[in-house]
Amino acid sequence: MSATGRRRAVDGPAGAPPAADAREPEERADAGPSPGRPARGSDSGRPIMALLDLLGRRWALRVIWELREQPLAFRALQERCAGMSSSVLNQRLGELRAAGVLEAGPGGYRLTDEGRLLLAAYPPLDAWAERWAQRAQGR
Repeated sequence: MSATGRRRAVDGPAGAPPAADAREPEERADAGPSPGRPARGSDSGRPIMALLDLLGRRWALRVIWELREQPLAFRALQERCAGMSSSVLNQRLGELRAAGVLEAGPGGYRLTDEGRLLLAAYPPLDAWAERWAQRAQGR
């Protein structure tokens, strides 16, 4: 089926809202990094290495950041992450859901309680990055 035909099949007739589950990430056998399994850059299976692998994937941090204030539907989230393809967003959503960082609900995708705890780790990382930038400028 053509891309246009496929889009209509997913989104329904022009102007109609997409079906509730039309944009759900596909369930895959490999849903991304997981504690206890080798991760990019490490064969140890340590949970921190799996987390760094997950967060280091293209657009993962941005998706979490964009969901910090409110749930967003697939298309709204894609618009907030201008430049991200729908296939990459679909993959990141699947990985972040599998990790328990976010979930799909009636209002779109939203952070879980664990996702909010992960988001709370951003400010200390930002502070460290700012100090790093200052040190780099002082060289």
